[in-house]
Amino acid sequence: MSELVELTNRVESSVLDLAACLKDRGWFVGTAESCTGGWIAQMLTAAAGSSSWFENGIVTYSNKAKINLLDVDPMTIERHGAVSGETAEQMVTGLLKKTGIEIGVAVTGIAGPSGGSSEKPVGLVWFGFGMSGQRTYSTSKVFSGDRQAVRLQAVDYALFEMIRLLT
Repeated sequence: MSELVELTNRVESSVLDLAACLKDRGWFVGTAESCTGGWIAQMLTAAAGSSSWFENGIVTYSNKAKINLLDVDPMTIERHGAVSGETAEQMVTGLLKKTGIEIGVAVTGIAGPSGGSSEKPVGLVWFGFGMSGQRTYSTSKVFSGDRQAVRLQAVDYALFEMIRLLT
């Protein structure tokens, strides 16, 4: 359990680092989340003063929500699956387009304990990252542990990568 406490502390520190980067630029961030269920947005809004740099969080757990709220192409989900780089990129593109934010992250994955396959194992998480005026991109990680651990590691990585983008 101490690993989760350590990771939680790191996430809280990363939120403050990201907030400083955003405030310095006068930018707003948003999230489009599936397997993390809004956990990134929750961690961001737990910080005092987050209304000066946090715009919104959209939880799109179902395929229908990804299509209707973020304009993910249904053929992308059919061809590549909801858990894919293509879907993550379309999620963040839709988020940026619909909200006008300067930086965003999308997360889609298999947190477990079931739902995985040899091709897409439990713990696989795809991230989509985008900044206004720049090309979006996706990357994936395979995390270990139970559902809570996978989700928390996904939150940690999403924050880390957004800070990296801004510095």
